[in-house]
Amino acid sequence: MRNYKDHLIRTGTSIKKALEVLDILGKDAIAFVVDESDVLLGSLTDGDVRRALIKEVSLDKPVDDIIQANPRFILKSNYNLEKIIEYRENNFQVIPVLDEERRVLNVLNFDILQSYLPVDVVIMAGGKGTRLRPLTKSTPKPLLKVGEKPILEHNIQRLSLFGMDDIWITVNYLGEQIENYFGNGSAKSLNIEYVWEDDPLGTAGALSKIDNFRHDYVLLTNSDILTNLDYEDFFLQFKKENADLAIVTIPYKVNIPYAVLETNNGHVLNFKEKPTYTYYSNGGIYLMKRDVLDYIPANSFYNTTDLMEKLISEGLKVFSYPMSGYWLDVGKPEDYKKAQKDIKTIKF
Repeated sequence: MRNYKDHLIRTGTSIKKALEVLDILGKDAIAFVVDESDVLLGSLTDGDVRRALIKEVSLDKPVDDIIQANPRFILKSNYNLEKIIEYRENNFQVIPVLDEERRVLNVLNFDILQSYLPVDVVIMAGGKGTRLRPLTKSTPKPLLKVGEKPILEHNIQRLSLFGMDDIWITVNYLGEQIENYFGNGSAKSLNIEYVWEDDPLGTAGALSKIDNFRHDYVLLTNSDILTNLDYEDFFLQFKKENADLAIVTIPYKVNIPYAVLETNNGHVLNFKEKPTYTYYSNGGIYLMKRDVLDYIPANSFYNTTDLMEKLISEGLKVFSYPMSGYWLDVGKPEDYKKAQKDIKTIKF
């Protein structure tokens, strides 16, 4: 993926130099002119340069003379998904993301990205992976390779494909390796921070240690899941249901090879011949309103199942989102072998 700074041109740059930048950008040929603090001043396309040449503007003139002064942009602290979808569907493919001071933080390219969700992500990566010993004796499970990349890298790439670029990773066992591998994420236009669990805090307890979330929604996910989940559809269904917490669930069918009788005090009321029942298992991926985090006790062992029970008891809405694509929990040796095979054909 291209570094967003490739799209930035400093104020005062000549039109000729700007043309060279546009040429390098190729089919993504739109540049954004910024001052020395990366504050957005305007945008520039091939069309702007052509119109300038028709007017016989010299190529040595500063690019500031021919830019569009009011380009479309997304404000990082305040945007909604509906606007993103509108931009995407109207073929506005390359759009800058600004902070409150109009500084460029990122440049989105919807030829590459599938969405830009207003969601913070927390990835649980602190487990010891004991079921995968000896593979995890000196390597944390999230860094075990599936194909050519670690499991966690597959996850982060999928999340970033949907524009989720604010990521916290909870670490403990061999966590230094994870931190060294991913760093702060800036090389991939991501913001990655680490939450160290000195003592295990369960599957939700570490959320209480984060006080700098940037959005109103938080996605919590296990680090050892291989999936091609459509995160945008998950988010849209969550919003449509006005849920407080949503869980990706995995349909699990049970085929009964005999007739099943419905009885009451020994009296047969009904029966089904060789029925199939569908149950829904917890898929280890959760989406929640940030307000929900207030229910999590500080620095205490607390699981997501505890949180779900609490929300249900308080009358809040917990929603099941059945998974329709690929999902695999890479927890056991046989799962790891399956992942190595499946990664060759999974459509991400």
